[in-house]
Formats: sequence, C-alpha cells, structure tokens
Amino acid sequence: MKMFKRLFLGWILTCMLLSCGSVKDIAYLQGGDSLFDRMAVTDTFEMKIRKDDILDIVVSCADPTLLTPFNINSVGYGIGYSGSTGANRGYLVEVDGTINFPLLGKIKVVGLSRRKLRELIQDGLKNGGYIKDPIVTVRFLNFRIMVLGEVARPGTFNITSERITLFEALSLAGDLTIHGRRNRVAVIREQDGVRTILYHDLRSRDVFKSPDYYLQQNDMVYVEPNRVRAEASTNNQYTSVGTWISLVSFLTSMSILIFK
Repeated sequence: MKMFKRLFLGWILTCMLLSCGSVKDIAYLQGGDSLFDRMAVTDTFEMKIRKDDILDIVVSCADPTLLTPFNINSVGYGIGYSGSTGANRGYLVEVDGTINFPLLGKIKVVGLSRRKLRELIQDGLKNGGYIKDPIVTVRFLNFRIMVLGEVARPGTFNITSERITLFEALSLAGDLTIHGRRNRVAVIREQDGVRTILYHDLRSRDVFKSPDYYLQQNDMVYVEPNRVRAEASTNNQYTSVGTWISLVSFLTSMSILIFK
C-alpha cells in the first residue's frame, strides 16, 4: 500500500512538473554563448514594385513654372505631382506592370525598387529636355501587412516606411500570447501567381537568415496556437470551470487518502 501511495504521489508531481512551461519554449533568439554577441548584417534588401501597388510620385525643381505638366491634380501649391487627390491619389501599377506618367508615357515599373524608378524618371525628364534638374520622390501608398493568430492585437497594419521585419510586425500586433507557438510562425506571401508559406522558429537566431525576415506588401503573418490553446478551444467556459472543479476535488480526496 505504501508503495502504491509513493507511486501515485510521484505521478502527480511529474504531471505538475510537465505542465509547467520551460523558458526554452518561449524565449526568443536562443543560442548565444555570452552576454554580448556580434552578428554581421548584410543589408541588401530593397522592396520591389509589384502589380496593384499604388505609388506616390512627386516631381519638383528649382523653377516651379516647369512643373505645370505634373501638377494638374497635385496636392499642395503646385510643388509637384502625385496623381489625383483623395482616395484615388497615386499611380496604380497596372496588370501589365506599367504606370502612365505625364509626358514620359507608359513606364514599366514592376520589379524596380523605389530608387531605380526615381532614377529612371529623373533621367527621362532630363534627357527629354523637360526639366534640367528634377528632384523625384517615390513612396508606396498601400504597403500593408496582416498579423493573425495567437497575438495580442491581430489586424491589418499600414506601414509608412519601406521596410519592416518579422519581429517589428509582431510587435505592432502586441507580440505573441503565451499560447502562441514560437517555433511555428508563418509568413504567407503571394507573388507572380504563386503563394508560398514559410515557417519560422523565433527561438532560433537562424530567423535572421530567412528570405522572409523582411516583409513585403500584403504579406500575412500567422502564429499557430499551442496544444493548450487547441485543447481549450474544444471546451466552452462552463465545461472548463467544471473540469477544474472536478480536478481539484479529485486531488483533494486523493491527498486525504494518501496522508490519512
């Protein structure tokens, strides 16, 4: 009988220990051997223009009288051109990958970076004799991402800069909840008619090497729930409360029997 009591008590303690989470299950970027680590950063990412992007293109120069062709629908006091005002502001990249720019006509922009498009327009304006010293700025107007799953604030986020990392996107959503799987964070991307899903383990520093570490426009980030959340979803609130009451009652009764 004493042997049975000891085995039963050991089983309860084992279950309690196994139910406790480990730091290794939730800590990010593990694997460092010291308090101070250096990692070389290769900064080569440039977001490329894609179909259905909306671009804000502004042209300016020292002589504002030369900007007449560009500010037909401009915002402001004739200092540039950025498409039409309101909801239709900007240049929509058409299905064929082009935009229709004043005087220069159709320009193939798909696959170009903002820097390349800026240089292309500046060269076109100078070589065409329209403006001697044009200054061109290009911005994305519809750069947004979605973060779903086990995060504090899931939703769609508009990005004002040209670059955002996976960690920055998760921070916008309030970080993962305790029920989110750190080793199953997916980036879902659609490009050129192909949908890709790449999973990331945030606990590993290898996440920095992922081709999806820098997100692109319309990417979706999905955080999978862990086993505890999945099991809890099968029970409603009242069933869960009843289960815990029954478990506490059972453990209390067994403790009385063991230590009686």
